[in-house]
Amino acid sequence: MKLKISIFLIGITLSVSCQKKSQHDFLTVNHLSNSLKEISGLTRLPNDVHLYAINDSGNENILFRLNEKGEILDEIKIPESKNIDWEDLTYDHQNNIYIGDFGNNNNDRKKLSIYTVSGIASNSIKTSVIEFTLEDQKKFPPSKKKRNFDIEAFIYKNGSFYLFTKNRSSKFNGETKLYKLSNKPGQTQVAKLIGKYNTCNDSNDCFISGAAINSEGNKIALLTYNKIFILSEFEEDHLFNGKIEKIKLNHFSQKEGICFKNDSTLFIVDERRKNSKGKIYQYLLHK
Repeated sequence: MKLKISIFLIGITLSVSCQKKSQHDFLTVNHLSNSLKEISGLTRLPNDVHLYAINDSGNENILFRLNEKGEILDEIKIPESKNIDWEDLTYDHQNNIYIGDFGNNNNDRKKLSIYTVSGIASNSIKTSVIEFTLEDQKKFPPSKKKRNFDIEAFIYKNGSFYLFTKNRSSKFNGETKLYKLSNKPGQTQVAKLIGKYNTCNDSNDCFISGAAINSEGNKIALLTYNKIFILSEFEEDHLFNGKIEKIKLNHFSQKEGICFKNDSTLFIVDERRKNSKGKIYQYLLHK
């Protein structure tokens, strides 16, 4: 009888420890300003203490500079740009920020764009644009069961962009497609389809809504409304052929942006929902 009680007590202790650990991993940092009620992307420049954020379609062409509490420090109007459907941000090691104007909910946009924004640190902003199409999209829109051309997540790595689709097909199977695009402004380019990955088959929780890459370029985070996928040990363009860790957050909301603070900490943001403000969170990764 004493043995049974001891095992039972050990079981309770382990269960509580796991719960505390899980709660400690995912932390609410702060509420976001109403100015960021439709936040859609988040990034951080190397050696910069600030975060940068954008809103999606229907909002102004503004890049928001934030502190780590998610408080707005500055609103930067991006010249020679238009917010058709800004969906994500990424960066390079020359202090450029890239704005992905490639939201395509209805899968009917024939031309997508990425803005290169330089001079953020010096406040002497310059903008150039890369326009592109997707090599396998032939109809605008395609049939409902083939609508996997919306993009809401991308990263920059070694002179190229890697774009992940948010699958909106009526026969949802969790598949995100991976496209590669060169970082060369000028004539309209064609983004090449180079990979596919099935996240999970729940259409409420398997959309890829954001992406981030660490400063070393060897770890990628993909975001859904309740999960993070950590990609590592990949080689060159084969991002899905390395190690993939699926992390359940046990917290459902319309999460739209993610970035690395460092190799052990992620920042995550979500949109405002009804009467609830959007928030900024931290997630602590385990090495």
